[in-house]
Amino acid sequence: MITLLLMSSLNSVLYFQVGLGVLANMFLFLFYIFIILCHRPKPMDLISCQLTFIHIVLLLTGGVVWVTDIFESLNIDNVVKCKTSFYINRVMRGLSICITCLLSVFQAVTISPSTSFLANFKLKLKKYIIYAFFYIWSLNLSFNSNLIIYVGGFTNVSETNQMKVTKSCSLFPTNYIIRALILTVTASMDIFLVGVMLTTSAYMVIILFRHQRQCRHLHSLSRPRSSPEKKATQTILLLVTFFVVMYWVDFIISSSAVLLWMYNPVFLSVQKFVVDVYPTITPLVQISSDNRIINILKNFRSKYH
Repeated sequence: MITLLLMSSLNSVLYFQVGLGVLANMFLFLFYIFIILCHRPKPMDLISCQLTFIHIVLLLTGGVVWVTDIFESLNIDNVVKCKTSFYINRVMRGLSICITCLLSVFQAVTISPSTSFLANFKLKLKKYIIYAFFYIWSLNLSFNSNLIIYVGGFTNVSETNQMKVTKSCSLFPTNYIIRALILTVTASMDIFLVGVMLTTSAYMVIILFRHQRQCRHLHSLSRPRSSPEKKATQTILLLVTFFVVMYWVDFIISSSAVLLWMYNPVFLSVQKFVVDVYPTITPLVQISSDNRIINILKNFRSKYH
């Protein structure tokens, strides 16, 4: 009884979380599309636009009930539904960490001093960003293709030893060595990307500290205004910190479940909540810190008041 009440409460929270995340990401995605089509977009706008699109798909394919209902209403085979939704969701999860890492690296290059090594890449950012997008998408689409084999429709756990991960989908039993190998490769890639994010974040913190110290020296009698670059850097530092914390919580839950071959329904709901926190919070942080959006909302408000 307590478990049912807990599951009902968690599902309500998940519905609200996904709804809020999709709406916020849709607003931000349309804003970036407008910037790209009607103005001269910055490399950071192109990266952020991709990140919002990825988060929309990630939230919609995270195993929520209405996605399952849509598939059922279309009369699609359960095996095809499970393989498709799992594959897309894992690809989007991989893209989320890669694009967040790319966002952190590009911001570090953007604010780097003219005397640093990274300053040589400032003028080539738009050129490199296309290649970066191509390699990131290719890597994630190919690497997660193993899920097409190991995921299918749920039948009977007692007979087939499947691990049920949603209402109608499960992971097929695989050799422990293969599971450990896949987990090791995935973890190695993720740890490398998280390491890059932490390194670039530390670099940006050092740059901001030096800049702040110079401003105090030059403007000891007046309070210096925060530059757009500084504000953008602080936003990215906040997002990276938030992502790293949520990632490791998710990694501990999912890796333990795969290695032990056991998924508790409550733990699964908690993991879904943790996975969806980052794509839900990210657009809210970006909207509240982007002066262009703030000015548009202020003009819209003053027009109707």
